[in-house]
Amino acid sequence: MFTRALAERPGHLVAALCDPSPTRMAFHNGLLARAGQPTAAQWEPERFADLLVTEDIDEVVVTTVDAEHDRYIVPALTAGCRVVTEKPMTVDADRCARILDTVRETGNSLTVAFNYRFNPVHEKVRALLADGAIGEVLSVHFEWLLDVRHGADYFRRWHRDKHHSGGLLVHKSSHHFDLVNWWLGDVPQEAFGYGRLGFYGRDAGERHGLRREYERAHGAPEAADDPFALDLAANDALRALYLDAERDDGYLRDRNVFDGPITIEDDMAVLVRYSRGATMTYHLTAYSPWEGYRVMFNGSAGRLELEVEENRWQPPHTRIASARGALHGDTVAEHAGGARLTLRPLWQPPADVPLAVDHEAHGGGDPRMLDALFGPADPTRPTDTGAAAHPTATERDGALALAVGLAANRSFETGRPVRTDELIPPA
Repeated sequence: MFTRALAERPGHLVAALCDPSPTRMAFHNGLLARAGQPTAAQWEPERFADLLVTEDIDEVVVTTVDAEHDRYIVPALTAGCRVVTEKPMTVDADRCARILDTVRETGNSLTVAFNYRFNPVHEKVRALLADGAIGEVLSVHFEWLLDVRHGADYFRRWHRDKHHSGGLLVHKSSHHFDLVNWWLGDVPQEAFGYGRLGFYGRDAGERHGLRREYERAHGAPEAADDPFALDLAANDALRALYLDAERDDGYLRDRNVFDGPITIEDDMAVLVRYSRGATMTYHLTAYSPWEGYRVMFNGSAGRLELEVEENRWQPPHTRIASARGALHGDTVAEHAGGARLTLRPLWQPPADVPLAVDHEAHGGGDPRMLDALFGPADPTRPTDTGAAAHPTATERDGALALAVGLAANRSFETGRPVRTDELIPPA
């Protein structure tokens, strides 16, 4: 997404790529060539600091394994570069402190790519809440469902190791925690939760009769009719990015979701308290028949309800070859549903709020976020004033979104509520 976006924008030159795999870097150089850009230099991660100087880098975009973000963010900030990082900003309190300390010491800022802020539906929610449509927001319920294709994908790849990803409450739910922080204009203060691995993994797979005996899908006859198997060889992008790159770093992208080791949860229930008193109940299910989310706001003057049906159901494809759910910001869901926003004022009939729904690119958030970050790809087209005036997320926003997931993860371990300021120092 970022490679194409930068290649398309005037005034930007992708000067260098940095990755453990020369094969993956060659794939991205192919994207640049098709956009008419010159070949970018290819660098090993160990020489990243030299890259910044040698290639005269102005901007750095970090899109690597979550636990490695600070490895690139800190030297880039120190070198005076503008830095944009994919969410989550990082995966634990120590790495977060290192990033925040570097921002303070250098005076340089960091932008976290929370594209959900730029989804027009989410902007409509924020506007209604800010205008007092339901009065003071007293509580929020957020239910998020990942289906058995997209959800399963986090259990095939590096995300299944909490050391690398922080678990789904850090890697994915940071989107939602940032949204709620932004919607409420408030700071999360405390979290409590329960989480378990109840559907994926060896034990659950055997208990539910879903497990097949293979380590990874490629070349495994046992995976031939498994609807949870991913066929890397059948998709050009997946083959080029992962299967062909295995010789470089040994990374397997098509692991068996019902095999170990898996150290993340697939079902999480979280309760969050905010500094002004509002509470949020949050539930993440990573094995649902359908994909989407429901958010309900209860206020002193009414209730606001949002339901987004991103994928109504999943057919039982065998040896999944589609890249949907496997490549960031990829194609629209096969069975996309719709979105509904309902305002229920006290003492009045409910009203459906008109919405413009875009099923591609994270609800239309990706292109609007990219415009806000790097300017429009086509300077002659009319400016999207909403996106242009939209505040991008800072390192403090990234830390506050991370704080909810980290506190909930700690609560899973301790069985007690955890204050966010025990993990992330207040501003």
